[in-house]
Amino acid sequence: MNEAPSHVDWHADRTAASPILVMALQGLFDIAGAATDAVDHLVAKADTKVHVASIDPEVFFDFTQERPVVSVDSTGKRRLTWPENDAWRLTMPDTSDEVLALSGIEPHLRWRTFSEAVGEIAAESGARLVVTLGAMAGLAPHTRALGVVGSASDAALAQRLGLGRPSYQGPTGLVGALHVRLHELGLAVISLRVSVPHYVTQAPNAEATRSLLARLELVTGIRTDHHSFDDDAVKWRARVDAAVADDPQMQRYVAQLEDQVDNAPDLLPDGDAIAAELQAWLRDNDGPSDSGTGGD
Repeated sequence: MNEAPSHVDWHADRTAASPILVMALQGLFDIAGAATDAVDHLVAKADTKVHVASIDPEVFFDFTQERPVVSVDSTGKRRLTWPENDAWRLTMPDTSDEVLALSGIEPHLRWRTFSEAVGEIAAESGARLVVTLGAMAGLAPHTRALGVVGSASDAALAQRLGLGRPSYQGPTGLVGALHVRLHELGLAVISLRVSVPHYVTQAPNAEATRSLLARLELVTGIRTDHHSFDDDAVKWRARVDAAVADDPQMQRYVAQLEDQVDNAPDLLPDGDAIAAELQAWLRDNDGPSDSGTGGD
């Protein structure tokens, strides 16, 4: 029987030294571009980075919806840029640990095959865990730190880190399909999702990106330099404050959201021990400890 063709283009030698793949995709699960901005930030801040692989866009996109772009360089040569899903091998500051980062665009077609391409990149790079970052419009006030929800597909990992298990049932999107298929392929999956105020979803949103990066660092120990977003987050909040100040009805609504958030429990556990627990899990496990599936 012939093997299914690979849709991964490899650009560097494959090394099994990156136990964690962090990824985000532009689309429904990336309100205000907060999640892809977070992954792109990791790539930009890395001490070293190697372009490891890319997923061939040909079979995954409707190019009438996600069109390629023509540009002309300084020599007059025309260049065509296709929708990209690129994987980078990173070494973050102050650590020798390698991290794999994948940032790109949600495909329109063949979600299962796309998920298998992501799984190939993870497996060939030594990853046993995929962390997906996402951003959703929610009932979050802009005046508070934006909450992050976390869940893990692997029961033992979820218990160890104090995370929930995926419980949603019903129609799903690319990310839900991706989570299920990656788990079927033997990869544990953690989902981190920030709630973006539904009344201000324009990009960029430095506060949402900072919140995602802070939680990613807490859960995995990956150095994210999330504090570099502090100033931009303050400016973002000030701009929204100014817009809300002229609307008494909106001010009352924000106050209601503040009351809900202030009286709700934290959505993820705190403590330096969480990253240590994850590292212990990575040492002790070659893959998920059960055969259940999860998705969002």
